[in-house]
Amino acid sequence: MNYPDLLYIAVGGALGAVARYLLSTWIYSRVEQIYPFGTFVVNMLGCFLLGLIFKLILEKSIMSSELRLMITVGIIGAFTAFSTFSLETLTLFRENNITTALLYVGASIVVGLLAVWLGVVTANVSMRLTMGG
Repeated sequence: MNYPDLLYIAVGGALGAVARYLLSTWIYSRVEQIYPFGTFVVNMLGCFLLGLIFKLILEKSIMSSELRLMITVGIIGAFTAFSTFSLETLTLFRENNITTALLYVGASIVVGLLAVWLGVVTANVSMRLTMGG
């Protein structure tokens, strides 16, 4: 076990968890809570960022392994809230909000996949523009 790597992950995790809390709380303060929009937005943004970072950083190896761990496992791992997503879905089912629960699960999966794809496409375009063609 590489203890310095754990420190990078821990620092990134703290940053990601705080960012998740701040963003989802901000969203929930602005929309009616009939649908878990805060968690949904955080999850989709996390999916997009992971796709973007995967293409730009991991495939191109443009940063140290420690920094990659801090960003991907730490920040994004703590930022995306699929454990919260699961609990909220279960709560919707328990409250007999079956349609909302199924919509939430379906939209999270479909939009999440699209967000990762969009992150990869954005990275490809960015790399083409940066490299001059």
